[in-house]
Amino acid sequence: MTETQSQAAPKPKYRVAFVERTGLKAIAEGRGHANLLMPLAGNENHVGVLYMGAYTVLAEAVAALPGISLLDVERHFPILKEIYVDFHKPAASDVTAEYRLSEQVIETLLADLERKGSATYIAEFPMHDAEDTHVATGRVTVKLLTHGWQK
Repeated sequence: MTETQSQAAPKPKYRVAFVERTGLKAIAEGRGHANLLMPLAGNENHVGVLYMGAYTVLAEAVAALPGISLLDVERHFPILKEIYVDFHKPAASDVTAEYRLSEQVIETLLADLERKGSATYIAEFPMHDAEDTHVATGRVTVKLLTHGWQK
């Protein structure tokens, strides 16, 4: 590796200020993978459990970040086509969720993005409280698009 390659500018980060204000934290992130924690503090409702909107933000982020990790954000962007959170039990603690795209899915998504200008995947995953109780299930349809994409 040349000195120029080792000093290359880092990939621009895709940011959403609203999500950042929730205090959402990364436990682990990587190519096609996200494991996130939504803190209870600051996101609790009037009875002291995690506000349903916080589950939705967690679902959106944990589903979208694996796709975003594959993108050149100057050429591509993500959108959500659909989001569904099946609420099972209140959580009076932080809540975590994890989603990973397989290498086979990653290759298909990247090929579709280059060939068609768009690619879609569906992320489905459990959400757990601090005691590892399954408190909700997220199902999110994520679309990756090339800037200037036309239907």
